[in-house]
Amino acid sequence: MRSRKLTCVSITLIVVLLCQNVHSQLQVGFYRNSCDCAESIVKDEVRNSFIKDQGVAAGLVRLHFHDCFVRGCDASVLIDSTSPSNQAEKDAPANNPSLRGFEVIDNAKARLEAICKGVVSCADILAFAARDSVEISGGIGYDVPAGRRDGKISLASDTFTNLPPPFFNVDQLTQLFANKGFTQEEMVTLSGAHTIGRSHCTPFSNRLYNFSATTSQDPSLDPMYASQLKQQCPQGSTNPNLVVPMDPSSLGTIDAGYYTNILANQGLFTSDQTLLTNAATVIQVNQNARNAKLWRSKFASAMLKMGQLDVLTGNAGEIRSNCREIVKVYQDTIYGQNPFYYQDPFYDQGPSPILSVQIKYITYIVSLITLVNVWIVYG
Repeated sequence: MRSRKLTCVSITLIVVLLCQNVHSQLQVGFYRNSCDCAESIVKDEVRNSFIKDQGVAAGLVRLHFHDCFVRGCDASVLIDSTSPSNQAEKDAPANNPSLRGFEVIDNAKARLEAICKGVVSCADILAFAARDSVEISGGIGYDVPAGRRDGKISLASDTFTNLPPPFFNVDQLTQLFANKGFTQEEMVTLSGAHTIGRSHCTPFSNRLYNFSATTSQDPSLDPMYASQLKQQCPQGSTNPNLVVPMDPSSLGTIDAGYYTNILANQGLFTSDQTLLTNAATVIQVNQNARNAKLWRSKFASAMLKMGQLDVLTGNAGEIRSNCREIVKVYQDTIYGQNPFYYQDPFYDQGPSPILSVQIKYITYIVSLITLVNVWIVYG
């Protein structure tokens, strides 16, 4: 009986050890022993880019958001398209041409590959960069647990149902964020990221010139603000370079101005102003407008949570050497010759080195436990 119990305990120990090795979790200081300078290098690149263009901070925060909401925080948004017929996420209408900050990630990755080759994932670099962007813009910094792996799939079509368009109402926003595990309050909190950054004219032009069959201008939009926007975005303009600030009251600063603007009917998008159409979100908007310090704290917490959305860890995914490209491409008939499905670099070389080490480790533990059992039973 004693031997049977010991055997059960032994098996349980083996399973636990195997699970811990295969399904590693994110942790603060993940690169402490393997690439201690990882976070400082990313911070340095964010700082250098911010000095040249403060708008890059907003770009990196948005880049992280658009990455995490599509397939999780796996850096799939950084992958380049391979052809017009097979477009990656970054070339979807929701991302192109508005996403920016790619060069910051590229520069950080190049520096890290030079000193810590094949160690730091692009997904972690993006998470670090988003945190640094929040902090450098006046927000509250936060520790970023790392250990993310890079995804092998990037499809423009995945953005269609996973990213909130600028015309969503409050119920649609609440549902989309709920699908990702966020509360309505967290949705309102994360919407405050619009306190920094800019927008092209297209996402809100319908509010100025073609709102409905009965009125050309959105009646919920402050008339003076609408007039200002019309000057910046003339009707019928085809200039792709026209942009307006998301929060004209405090350019480049993370503060409560976004919520103050909404209360003044100066939310730029329909998805911004709609926060005043729900009793619960109205309360949250007012609270955030009155207490900027509280909102900054909630925003940091929400960003931390978002950065852990559906991450790949352990042996899942890969570590790219170039954030724009997958380690190795293959075409599999199972996936219809889709070039955005990728193969593990050890595919043609037997089990991966990491898995081999784990197998040897588990074999050693099994042998040791067997010897102990024999010793106990036969003395």
